[in-house]
Amino acid sequence: MTTNQVPLWISTLVGDIAHVVSGGTPTASDPTNFAEPSTGIAWLTPADLSGFSGKYISHGKRDLSKAGLKSSSATLMPKGSILFSSRAPIGYVAIASNEISTNQGFKSFVFTNDIEPDFAFYYFKSIKSLAESFGTGTTFKELSGTAAKKLPFLLFPLAEQKVIAEKLDFLLAQVESTKARLESIPGILKQFRQSVLAAAVSGELTEDWRERKSFQEINITHDDKLPKIADRDKFLISPRTWKWVRLGSVATLINGDRGKNYPNKSEYVEKGMPFINTGHIEPNGTLSLSRMNYITQDKYNSLGGGKIKKGDLVYCLRGATMGKAAKVDYEIGAVASSLVIIRASEGLVNTYAYFFLISPSGRELIEQYDNGSAQPNLSAKSLASYAIPLPPIEEQEEIVRRVEELFGFADKVAAQVKTAMESVNHLTQSILAQAFSGEPTKDWREQNPDLINGENSAAALLERIKAERAKLKSALP
Repeated sequence: MTTNQVPLWISTLVGDIAHVVSGGTPTASDPTNFAEPSTGIAWLTPADLSGFSGKYISHGKRDLSKAGLKSSSATLMPKGSILFSSRAPIGYVAIASNEISTNQGFKSFVFTNDIEPDFAFYYFKSIKSLAESFGTGTTFKELSGTAAKKLPFLLFPLAEQKVIAEKLDFLLAQVESTKARLESIPGILKQFRQSVLAAAVSGELTEDWRERKSFQEINITHDDKLPKIADRDKFLISPRTWKWVRLGSVATLINGDRGKNYPNKSEYVEKGMPFINTGHIEPNGTLSLSRMNYITQDKYNSLGGGKIKKGDLVYCLRGATMGKAAKVDYEIGAVASSLVIIRASEGLVNTYAYFFLISPSGRELIEQYDNGSAQPNLSAKSLASYAIPLPPIEEQEEIVRRVEELFGFADKVAAQVKTAMESVNHLTQSILAQAFSGEPTKDWREQNPDLINGENSAAALLERIKAERAKLKSALP
């Protein structure tokens, strides 16, 4: 760490090299204390940095007026000040790109020109967890001015500060680019699944398979009076082997019990018969075990309807969850009145029906049959009228096999993306920690000894800061 026994960098305290500035808020009920952004005196709250991914910031959601600044304990700080949130939460960091003030949720740091703002910005990001440990409080932790002054600070020679900041700019930009690409993949996978479903129920997914097969005509009457699906022209189904039918002609639809014996929350038990409602349906078409409600055998026996069998589908009829569907894996149970049970006949594979209902074509039918009231709503009767393209059983089974195979591939990719995202999220802190170990600039130091020794050394820099800080202190409140 040393060259000729001269420290290459020095560990000091923030309070010894920076002026620590608290903020303030004028009376919120007096509108004359505030101004629109960019029209008054820049003023920040921690909320302004929530979700903020930049480095420099100029204004928050609103400014202070001159009267507002004067009537509060807020302090106008110079450009380049390090803005560090001290509560709710501790650790948001930004650099002031102009003169700025903050509310009391900050402990900001005003350095002399001997500290590179970008270097300080990254340094404070690297000690976020440490700063949180310095916080006190019961309702929420807060970093006091006294504690902020006791935060450690690694003082590097000025030239090396700039090199470290430049390296971090480059490396962290690569991390953010990678993160952005990873964040886009779930959306791509969602589109992929929808494309697979569209191809599955239009006949496209099994077009090559049909060409290798010969079928007898399906033994179900084609319904020419069905409501049209907007993209029906895109369907590749063969009139000889697929038929357009109503869902109610190939499945039995069973409403949840609405009678006097309908269970209420107080009747739920820890173990018993599953009682399924809309909140139990997972995005992947399964039923949540951890959130499931249960009723007693006696309560189940008293219900007049809505009783499930293994292999049924359940479908949401109303509200924001309308159209969600799931496959039932329970041998016995019941559903809430907001759901309808779909029980496939011999001519319908239940998983094929499920894939149709969650496909773009199936979702389109919701808009056609929604009653249009303030509360979105379907009925079992309208669901029974759904137009569904029905292939032979053998082809339904092949469609299910192919869709599940492709969905399995998508699930594997999603799991890999999740793992990669976790690694990337840890990578930023790892890079920051490594940057302040001195290792990334080792070669640079060997090539530039004059920039880290003598009057350019960290020790000399610390002495200049101490001398200059007194002047800066007298210029601030």
